[in-house]
Amino acid sequence: MESLLLPSVTLTMEKQHNFPLLTIVIPAYNESASLAQLLPAWVRYCRERNWNLILVNDGSTDDTARILNAYAHCSGVTIVHHKVNRGYGGAIKTGVLRARTPYVVTIDADGQHVISDVEKVFRFALEQDADLVIGKREGPSSGLYREAGKVIIRAFARLLMPLPITDLNSGFKLYRTDLVRRYIKLCPDSMAFSDVITLLFINQRHLVQEYPVQVLSRQTGKSTINILTAIDTLLEIFHLAVLINPLRVFLPMSAFWCLIGIGWGLPFVLMGKGVSAGAMLAIVIGVLFFFLGLIVNQIAALRIQLLEQEQPRIPDKE
Repeated sequence: MESLLLPSVTLTMEKQHNFPLLTIVIPAYNESASLAQLLPAWVRYCRERNWNLILVNDGSTDDTARILNAYAHCSGVTIVHHKVNRGYGGAIKTGVLRARTPYVVTIDADGQHVISDVEKVFRFALEQDADLVIGKREGPSSGLYREAGKVIIRAFARLLMPLPITDLNSGFKLYRTDLVRRYIKLCPDSMAFSDVITLLFINQRHLVQEYPVQVLSRQTGKSTINILTAIDTLLEIFHLAVLINPLRVFLPMSAFWCLIGIGWGLPFVLMGKGVSAGAMLAIVIGVLFFFLGLIVNQIAALRIQLLEQEQPRIPDKE
């Protein structure tokens, strides 16, 4: 149900009824060094605001599990361990499905996000009645290599669907819990989760906003993002475009082959040499793409409709 309460009223009700409105989900994979430094402040910050904290150990091979288990007794803190690494998206899904609050925030465990920005983003979300707020990162550059990858991913996404936001793959996001649960089935378990979930919210006409957040340089550990991550993200975005807006993919392909056929065959017709077999083949391919797009569009619409009606299963334990 859509919340119509002003932020001050909503936060006052939270304090009066001792009912948390927000859960912070932090996926962690081999981040023992940063967690040892940051967890005490994170736990204290959430306790002071009556928020829940869910920490997901995604099959780490270092001391992450031991460090997280030390906080398992803390009120409002939930620790979940994956036996094997499921990927960034898989860890986010686990945390989101365990959230019991109207809003959920995801941040990274590497210490690059500032925990105090969560409250700013939360208040902004309430003021705007937003369904998804993306933390637009402001701070040190992540390097020419990664910045170039982000530009390519954003440009590719814009070719396939409207994209009114700039920081598509920020890991700092605040969601309405009921909406993100609805769409996570369509999201991959990989790093592409951040991009795909954002595009789903935009495509389904939910209110998506950006809010500037501070980003710090990584102090410990090593990032797992590489060229394969970027390729996987591009493939997942293309897959999503075919699922939710197939005509955006098939109609250009249909037009391309039809124009090729017409451009190839028209000179032969004007010279009185009949119709070229190659031109006819290209036109037939274009027509097939057109009708295939119509069929896929109907299937996609049916799948989205079923997804809207389906209630996600909330697991009891890992």
